[in-house]
Amino acid sequence: MKWYKLTDAPLQIHGLAVKEGKKFFRLPEDMMDKVNDRIPRLATYPAGGRIRFRTDSPVIEMRYSVTALPLHGHSAGIIGRAGADCYVNGIMRGNRPKDLTSALFFTRVQKENEMQDVDIYLPIMTRVITFEIGVEDDARVEAPRPYTIEKPIVFYGSSITNGAAASHPGNNYVARVARHMDADFINLGFAGAAKGEQIMADYIAGLDMSLFVLDYDHNAPTVEHLESTHYNFYETVRKAQPKLPIIMLSRPNFDGHYLEEDLQDHIRRRDVVRSTYEKARKNGDENVYFIDGETLFGTHERDSCTSDTTHPNDLGFYRMAQAVIPVVENIFKKA
Repeated sequence: MKWYKLTDAPLQIHGLAVKEGKKFFRLPEDMMDKVNDRIPRLATYPAGGRIRFRTDSPVIEMRYSVTALPLHGHSAGIIGRAGADCYVNGIMRGNRPKDLTSALFFTRVQKENEMQDVDIYLPIMTRVITFEIGVEDDARVEAPRPYTIEKPIVFYGSSITNGAAASHPGNNYVARVARHMDADFINLGFAGAAKGEQIMADYIAGLDMSLFVLDYDHNAPTVEHLESTHYNFYETVRKAQPKLPIIMLSRPNFDGHYLEEDLQDHIRRRDVVRSTYEKARKNGDENVYFIDGETLFGTHERDSCTSDTTHPNDLGFYRMAQAVIPVVENIFKKA
């Protein structure tokens, strides 16, 4: 095998703000002391980060080390939190761990001498220290083909956006939507820490993107906090990018296992998100969209869509993606 580090040409890294040495972070380092105290750790987890290239190698191996292999949290398990996925031509081909210490291993078989598009999704909930990709000695490795939608879709939100309970990194709704659209994307989901802060609104407003998805309902400490930050967050982005499509989501968990006061809280939060949308429309913004979270899990066997009544499992993420994709498709058809 011949081995490539993530930063070696012709490999390309997508979805990360810092991608050098042993640092693969979602936010620039100069942001770390300006946000709430949970984000500096979470931003070093490369959720949504991808390595892309083309190769005719019939075998690919991944070997990497991480700061920890967390086995707890939202029932995701080791693959969901610390595993890496390898997609070949848009199809996930495996991510089975060789051991449970620091290295994971993957092989695949394909037709010989045919170039394949490879996307490797980095771990969701642990920091990557080293990462190498191995191909056969005589294999060709080339730069990836461009995305159909080259400017990234940017998602900002909670642990749901982060993908906390997905069984593997490519299975959360963010990755599913972007993969369906063949779009680059940036995942700014910060589990428990997306509070709609002005510094985050200013940062996101400065990103060069094709679409923005605002989805932090779950992490606002109170309805009042959501109300005081949500429209302002939208307005900050809108002032910086007058023509940018913006989608607003509310939380998906609206089922009968909640106490009445909890359901009322979900409804009030949804009303806040909807009110931002309605105010924006009233002010003449025709490029803003609202998706009611209560519709995201569909109507059939909704109780099978989460791991803990809150965090979507793979079925929940699939259904979320199926609800979001038509809206995204319509946006790009109009563009």
